[in-house]
Amino acid sequence: MSKIGIFFGTDTGTTRLVAKKIYSLLGEELADKPKNINRTSPAELLQYDALILGTPSYGIGDLPGLATGCQEANWLEFAPYLDDVDLSGKRVALFGLGHQERYADRFASSLIHLYRLFYGNGATMIGRWSTEGYSFQHSAAVIDNQFVGLVIDQRSQPFLTDDRLQSWLAQIKPQLLPALAQAA
Repeated sequence: MSKIGIFFGTDTGTTRLVAKKIYSLLGEELADKPKNINRTSPAELLQYDALILGTPSYGIGDLPGLATGCQEANWLEFAPYLDDVDLSGKRVALFGLGHQERYADRFASSLIHLYRLFYGNGATMIGRWSTEGYSFQHSAAVIDNQFVGLVIDQRSQPFLTDDRLQSWLAQIKPQLLPALAQAA
């Protein structure tokens, strides 16, 4: 596909809201409308060479899904479809939601599971994000002092969301564009 695919898992709708903001900022020329992971197929996701994937945080840093308390299927139910899929040639940027005040000991830790799944299957991971400006004790989604993707805290820092999205998209857009040209 010659556009960026945006896929998200959600339970309360907040991750969907952030995905829609990303789509609005990128524009319909560059990205397709965001899709809920529980309403898509692996084939639909795999048609994109440039992907932005979002997840909420659930459980104790678990991949969100029915077993972690979500009301609908989520990434936990979708992930097994990608177990043996070669994702080489895909460029993937991740964003995750978390609540640093309430869950300081596992802030946005669910994001690491998407990172491991896509990186482990050969995707080129882009879009790491600084931990500066956040206040938490631990996050499994931190590697080399950076989050593996953009982290949004709509509960404690909603006033920073738009600026963080704009900065992150400015960072990842040049890294996603070659994948679009490759697909064309």
